[in-house]
Amino acid sequence: MSYFNHETAIIDEGCDIGEGTKIWHFSHIMSNCTIGENCNIGQNVVVSPGVILGRNVKIQNNVSIYEGVICEDDVFLGPSMVFTNVTNPRSAVNRRGTYSKTIVRKGASIGANATIVCGHDIGEFAFIGAGAVVTKTVPAYALVVGNPAKQIGWMSEYGHRLDFDDNGIAICEESKEKYKFANNFVEKIIE
Repeated sequence: MSYFNHETAIIDEGCDIGEGTKIWHFSHIMSNCTIGENCNIGQNVVVSPGVILGRNVKIQNNVSIYEGVICEDDVFLGPSMVFTNVTNPRSAVNRRGTYSKTIVRKGASIGANATIVCGHDIGEFAFIGAGAVVTKTVPAYALVVGNPAKQIGWMSEYGHRLDFDDNGIAICEESKEKYKFANNFVEKIIE
């Protein structure tokens, strides 16, 4: 076994779990899910069938990742954040097999107690503030907060807020990465 799981974790048959991954107390990894290398799955986490997690995904305590969710590499899921996979749930109506998909792109962070309503993707390196309720697709590098979530700025790949000058250029104070803003779109400048 090339990954670690705590003795209280339940790992169903048919899972593909990458080397170096750690699965902690009382978590349940259900059949037919794929978990990449070097992930950290906190206490009381459920990973449902068909879920795909990339490499180096960090999942804090009390998160359920439902069928239809894909998290690319380097995604951070904060404590008790919530995904949904049905837009109009009813107890008496079986909607199994009609789950909406949600993709969380590379490097995105979702804060504690945030809710991601299904069918709305989260862009690369986007930052979802704690307690936000995402009801529409979030662009790459966007910073969104509130209920419903509204964009209030842009974030660097390093995780700092970006302030663009009159030429549409921003430099991350900590990492010194440069970014360009044009046509309501942010891209990292590779030099």
